[in-house]
Amino acid sequence: MSLNSLGMTLIVGTALTVATACAPATGRVYVRARPPAAVFEARAASPGPGFTWIGGFYRWTGRDYIWIPGHYERAPRPRAAWVPERWVHDRRGWYLVEGHWR
Repeated sequence: MSLNSLGMTLIVGTALTVATACAPATGRVYVRARPPAAVFEARAASPGPGFTWIGGFYRWTGRDYIWIPGHYERAPRPRAAWVPERWVHDRRGWYLVEGHWR
């Protein structure tokens, strides 16, 4: 392989890697079964200032729902607010909207 073809291979490979890494995730995983009612969780005391309670939620495994327990997490910046995960229903079924910091 000549130096030019090796260089071109590296450039094309890098461009494909970058394009793939930057591509938005457009797919949703739809579930036909309604998620179970949320589990009541007793919260322990906060480990300190700047921590926010991230409530538990049900995650789909591909076969059934499993409960992901809540936990405390340090906010990434002052006055950040946690937007919790939630299941949304549309004509195709149920899909999870991931929680995130706002």
